[in-house]
Amino acid sequence: MRTRLVTVLLALITAILVIPGPAATADEQGGESLHGQILNPEDRDQGVEGIRITVFDGEDETGAAETDSDGMWEVELPGPGTYRVVVDQESVPSEFVVREGLIVDGETEVEVEAGGQRPLIIGLERPGASDDDSASPSEEESEDSGAAAADDEAVAPVADSGGSFGERFVQLAAAGLLFGLVIAVSAIGLSLIFGTTKMINFAHGDMVTFGAMAALVFSSGAAGLGNSLLAIFAGLGVAVLLGGFLEGRWPRAVLITAQWTAIFVGIALATVLGVMGDAVGWSVPLWLAAGIAVLMGAVLGASMERYIWRPLRHRNVALIQMFIVSIGLALVVRHVILVLFGAGRSRYAGYQIQEPVRFGPVEMAPRDLVVMAVAVVVLVGVACLLQFTRIGKAMRAVSDNRDLSESSGIDVDRVTLYVWGLGGGLSALGGVLYGLNQVVEYEMGFRLLLMMFAAVILGGLGTAYGAMVGGLAVGMVAMLSTLWFPSQLMQAWALALMILILLIRPQGLLGRRERVG
Repeated sequence: MRTRLVTVLLALITAILVIPGPAATADEQGGESLHGQILNPEDRDQGVEGIRITVFDGEDETGAAETDSDGMWEVELPGPGTYRVVVDQESVPSEFVVREGLIVDGETEVEVEAGGQRPLIIGLERPGASDDDSASPSEEESEDSGAAAADDEAVAPVADSGGSFGERFVQLAAAGLLFGLVIAVSAIGLSLIFGTTKMINFAHGDMVTFGAMAALVFSSGAAGLGNSLLAIFAGLGVAVLLGGFLEGRWPRAVLITAQWTAIFVGIALATVLGVMGDAVGWSVPLWLAAGIAVLMGAVLGASMERYIWRPLRHRNVALIQMFIVSIGLALVVRHVILVLFGAGRSRYAGYQIQEPVRFGPVEMAPRDLVVMAVAVVVLVGVACLLQFTRIGKAMRAVSDNRDLSESSGIDVDRVTLYVWGLGGGLSALGGVLYGLNQVVEYEMGFRLLLMMFAAVILGGLGTAYGAMVGGLAVGMVAMLSTLWFPSQLMQAWALALMILILLIRPQGLLGRRERVG
């Protein structure tokens, strides 16, 4: 009975969250922007800084931006429509000129669809280089144009009206599979946490954002902020590990002293590294940055359990009160991320524009293929962990019956700590995968949270396998719905599927019936 009440409550909250209010309508249905990267034609790994791009709607200036040190720029738009983009030729370095083709005399017109975050390729070349290639457009420009289309499709997958219905169906099915895999990876932890604690973690979406932001920091160059975060999370990680492995073996006073010592050492080291700033700068490839982000996400999840949720449970705080605390914690984490990382939108360097790979009627960027492969490997790995390992079986036992597991000798608190660590790490990995396909910004996880709720409820609350199946179903329905309906209704149709399944099978696709009374 309690599980059904929680399901109804969660479905109601999800429906409320997904309906945009007057102030949020423009942001939820809009979010249109133009972005791009201007690279040095002689060194494609180096951006050109200081080039000014201005966007006009008719004769009215809509916005302007300057390229940063990586050559990145982005202009927010008020809505869909046709815009005129002007490149300030005087801001272009004297040794280069804007390459003619898509842009003529420094200007071009682009059409942006509702919700579209469209990339625009602006190429540079040496003066006179275009004369040698005037017979036909350059091969590089053609590649850039195709890559731009692929990137636009990855950010806002909408069926291409130029192809047949079958081709569009297959293309959107592939995009739905990609989206579903990302949702599944992110939602497993949410489902496991509910299974072991019967609590809904509303901060789970912001843990997804944290993972994406952390990977962005360490892949683009960690200095003061990145080093400080690493030191703080190292201290927290040591404290959590001490509590997880030595609780009951060391005297309580000694253990608490060791834990707080590790935390304060981490804070002190973070302060020193923060003062040093850029003097200690470093960066790693994205795959290694993703690994660091996953570890930090696991520490974040385990720290929440150890220092917030476990004390509340031991004080017999009611579930509804813990729901409210979870919502407040989500707001705190989201705004801390906003303060630390800012409200700007970013993309992982080197993964913005890629030439698509064609498989028959399906075109996908190489990064999307990597995302799908990693997601499949992770899902299989989690399934093997739960099915064949001792800790996995303990997790399933606690999820099935917490009281019986405790009476059978299972350390329920320790298993719950492992579940939160696993959930935090998977949410961080989901954030990195989502950021590869989308834009990294401070509310990305909150928007994905609605889809994760739908996946968890659809598959069955508390079951990891249900989250996997539900994530794939939600992703497919969301993307395929754009064949007939506007992309702004993607989330609505996914939630409609959830409601329909609950009417037919209230416990979800893989959930179990429970005796009432």
